[in-house]
Amino acid sequence: MLRRGCAAVCLALAAGPALAQPTFDEVRADFRSSETLVLSREGEVIQRLRTDSAVRRGQWLQLADVSPALQRALVFSEDRRFYEHSGVDWAAVSAAAWGNLWHQRTRGASTITMQLAGLLDGDWRQGAGGRTVPQKIGQAVAAQRLERGWRKDQILEAYLNLVPLRGELVGIDALSRTLFGKAAHGLDEREAAVAAALVRAPNATAALVARRACGVLRDMGQGRADCDALELFTAAALQRRAYQASEGMAPHFARQLLRQRPTGAGVQRLASTLSAPLQRVALQSLARHLRELAGRNVQDAALVVLDNASGAVLAWVGSSGPLSQAGEVDGVLALRQPGSTLKPFLYAQALAERRLTAASLVHDSPAQIATAGGLYIPQNYDRRFKGWVSVRQALAASLNVPAVRTLVMVSPDAFFEQLRRLGLPLAESGGYYGYSLALGSSEVQLLHLANAYRALANGGRWSPVAYASTPRPAFTQALDAGAAFIVGDILADANARVPTFGADSVLNTRFWTAVKTGTSKDMRDNWAIGWSQRYTVGVWVGNAGGSPMHDVSGTSGAAPIWADVMAWLHRSAPSRAPQPPAGLLRQAVRFGTGEGGGGLESPRQEWFVAGTQQALFAIDSEAAGAYLAREEARNESNIDGSGAAARILAPAPGSIVALDPDIPPAHQRVQFVAGDVGMAALRWRMDGKPVGRGAQWAWLPWPGRHRVELLDANGRVLDQIQIEVRGAGVRAAGR
Repeated sequence: MLRRGCAAVCLALAAGPALAQPTFDEVRADFRSSETLVLSREGEVIQRLRTDSAVRRGQWLQLADVSPALQRALVFSEDRRFYEHSGVDWAAVSAAAWGNLWHQRTRGASTITMQLAGLLDGDWRQGAGGRTVPQKIGQAVAAQRLERGWRKDQILEAYLNLVPLRGELVGIDALSRTLFGKAAHGLDEREAAVAAALVRAPNATAALVARRACGVLRDMGQGRADCDALELFTAAALQRRAYQASEGMAPHFARQLLRQRPTGAGVQRLASTLSAPLQRVALQSLARHLRELAGRNVQDAALVVLDNASGAVLAWVGSSGPLSQAGEVDGVLALRQPGSTLKPFLYAQALAERRLTAASLVHDSPAQIATAGGLYIPQNYDRRFKGWVSVRQALAASLNVPAVRTLVMVSPDAFFEQLRRLGLPLAESGGYYGYSLALGSSEVQLLHLANAYRALANGGRWSPVAYASTPRPAFTQALDAGAAFIVGDILADANARVPTFGADSVLNTRFWTAVKTGTSKDMRDNWAIGWSQRYTVGVWVGNAGGSPMHDVSGTSGAAPIWADVMAWLHRSAPSRAPQPPAGLLRQAVRFGTGEGGGGLESPRQEWFVAGTQQALFAIDSEAAGAYLAREEARNESNIDGSGAAARILAPAPGSIVALDPDIPPAHQRVQFVAGDVGMAALRWRMDGKPVGRGAQWAWLPWPGRHRVELLDANGRVLDQIQIEVRGAGVRAAGR
């Protein structure tokens, strides 16, 4: 009685600091997990990301979500009379005091409620030298107040969520997922005993933890536990780290969402625009098609789906995950060469500036364009030329030479500014990229490129993408609405792309869509980007490390994934063609025939920006001859302005020839042309060795710097030039 009376006096003295006790609801509301949960638009958790590197806390668990075995083990280990006392176990206090008097080891007098009081108030927390007498008294007072304000189940629930455990782990959710790889409700008696033992000595050795766990099992009535086996189990568990920092199906999107919306203090759950069902379909389609391409050195892919009206990101697959050796690289944000996917914006600009119409005829033929670094000689994807073609066919069939000729009209600098208005922040200037910008020599992100296509879907209006619910997007008119409509109509025209893609292309959908593919230099990047009435889908396929793919085209790489996702999006919803904006008209056009006009097209109905329409588009023989003569003269002037006889007209002095290992050698021969075709006895010499005769000579290039000389019949040097060949060597047939 004397001991209890003294204790009561001490408790009364320490009651002052312990008066301010939080409620259970306040403690639960203030709980901060070390991770953030990203939710889909449907409310489903699609990604868990660790956002606090200082500590590892899981989610707050209700007591019903904790294994009954663990609840029993904890009570047996820490506080056997937990359901009987009112915060302080006076019998245990007396036993502990008596044991200390006689230097005997006892179980300890700190109840679960007292330990919780110490977790809630730092004043009662144990220091390096243990708790002082006033701390112990204050902790006991706080425990009694907790018992008066909280239920027993609330005390046990809060304790299980707040108790520090091994290393950085706090709370039973983090412990069970890290050491046992399962949720807390699934812990069995053996796992529960190990967890309870860690409460007493969080960083003890495996052997000590196992001995204590074995004792807990015996206390729980498990009979003779196999302590040796338990020690092996405990050692394995303490080494396991099954609780990954990130888990879910949208890791790259979740990181981007956090960058856009920093969590700050207390943000534990973030609602997003992502659609969980669509994300699953996109992941499955991407993985399935990549497995089919595995034999073609294709390892990575990325996909993004945007809502046309709001700009909301509906799906975001940054990589192929386990199929990739660079799964952490986000292909949606990686900078890659876009290939032909920039052509729609180029033609739209030319249409808006009234330089061309969709029916205008452009010449698809060999071209040599002088640049500061030598001659730029564009080629088509199939290495063939179509002659005179309309702009509609040139864009739909993705012909390269007409696109370069169009950029000559528009100018690289003007096109560069147009791309910037569409949200494509290129790293260099238009002059830096030059005419190769028409064929995608710059680097862009899939996200930016898809959003630029979304601008085409919205009549040339651009707005940023959205990662979470936002008010109505703020659009800017980045491109003429009429030009955007015409380009969309061309990219939806399955007949116009037949010359390149065939009549049964995977790009042909059962509903209205507009789509463009692209392949970068050396087949390092493959794209398919297009839109329907409601959605824009962008797909990239390639290798994160930059190695080239083998025999992958626009319709065998990214396009099947694009078609899969589009088909799922419109499995039950129609997609209708857009209505033309004001300022457009449609009329019948026909194309004249004539010498030099081979390949001209059938009559059709065509869209025009008002004021640019005409009914007949033709190249007669005289006009064609004048055009070709002008082109030839231009090429020659680019090569050698003198035009003097018996001189080397092609290639130009100082030319740099870049070899492409993906083009057959026969298509990469360099043509040497002399200025006087009447001199049949002309001879060619390269690096001092005779190599050819006549006014023209085709050479299979080889890397290095070369001196080329033109000689007459007597061996007199008439002209000479220096050229350079760069790239891998091209082997002739049979070598």
